[in-house]
Amino acid sequence: MEFQKLSALSLKEMFIRQIRDLILSGQMPVGSRLPSEREIARQMQVSRAVVNSGFSELEKQGFLEVHPRQGVFVADYGKNGNIDTLNAIMEYHGDTLGQGEIHSIIEVRRALEHLATDSIVKNSSNEDILGLEGLLEEVAAAKTIDDTVLATFSFHHKLSVISGNSIIPLIYISFKPVVTQLWKRFCLKYGKEALYDSVLCLYKCIKERDALAARKCTDKQLNEALEGGHQIY
Repeated sequence: MEFQKLSALSLKEMFIRQIRDLILSGQMPVGSRLPSEREIARQMQVSRAVVNSGFSELEKQGFLEVHPRQGVFVADYGKNGNIDTLNAIMEYHGDTLGQGEIHSIIEVRRALEHLATDSIVKNSSNEDILGLEGLLEEVAAAKTIDDTVLATFSFHHKLSVISGNSIIPLIYISFKPVVTQLWKRFCLKYGKEALYDSVLCLYKCIKERDALAARKCTDKQLNEALEGGHQIY
């Protein structure tokens, strides 16, 4: 067994997380002005270089607006954010999702999966579809919940890749922190075999090139998670 090197977060990473968490928790509302770099550096006991580089990264992530000679303000990230904003929100909310957030995520997943499976049934080669079997076997063979969840994500991500739509895989990757957290919650409540059954159902429909059946399979699983016997909140 080979172990990976442990590493601590840098001061910049800790600074970014603290400011981002204050924004996402609502303690620093949209439009509010932050103190000066000098004042923040003094209060947090870090260098101004850490604050400056942290501001730049948070601006890139869509959380701050930096206006020269005016100051730094909390941006309307929900309206004007980008893919980096989504990644950060997913990371922040991974363990604290509410019912409304889960519902929204599942509905987006439903639309993405319909789009992907429709395209696969119509356009993907038999070789691409049969290539999913190895990933399906990994889900079945997984010994732990964490391994089951990661294998399930690999299966769904591969679906997005063979759909032929170049944007869907990027969106799937963005959703990874939250989707895997929800699957883990699902497995803890209903067992990892239930997650495997959902993957198997979808694969069978795709293999038979039955787009309507694939949609129904997806809808059944997600409806169960929202309001049926397999709720995850």
